[in-house]
Amino acid sequence: MASILKNLSDFSHTSIPDAANYKFGIVVALWNLEVTGSLYTGAYDTLIAHHTSEDNIISVEVAGSYELIAAADLMLDAKKVDAVICLGCVIQGETKHFDFICNAVATGLANVGIKHTKPVIFGVLTTDNLQQALDRAGGKHGNKGHEAAVTAIKMAYLANNLNN
Repeated sequence: MASILKNLSDFSHTSIPDAANYKFGIVVALWNLEVTGSLYTGAYDTLIAHHTSEDNIISVEVAGSYELIAAADLMLDAKKVDAVICLGCVIQGETKHFDFICNAVATGLANVGIKHTKPVIFGVLTTDNLQQALDRAGGKHGNKGHEAAVTAIKMAYLANNLNN
């Protein structure tokens, strides 16, 4: 978890494999676009920086975070991707809707990964307010999109090496 003491987008302590031989899906929710657009840029730029070709990145947009579940499942059914990065943002409101959506998305994405035996990366911000989301989408706590892309690269590498 990012805090005032730690920026989780700092990967200087670990190595990141070359991603040239992998194909990635990115599913991004359009709800809270100011935030999710920054998450997408962070993820996409990170994949490119680690040698993923533009042709090996398949991006799709969905309405909100709840729809990430079906889109990740559809992408894994339709495309030969090594990992799917799911990016969204759910901000606490005045009702329990926040709790239901966050729980459903986390559980749903985990189940999609298990079903397909492929990495499905949870790049969904679940914050109390917009400022917290902005701080984690390229602000003072880094960019969760970048973190999600690094996770996808590492998991694709792991899956590939375990299968060999």
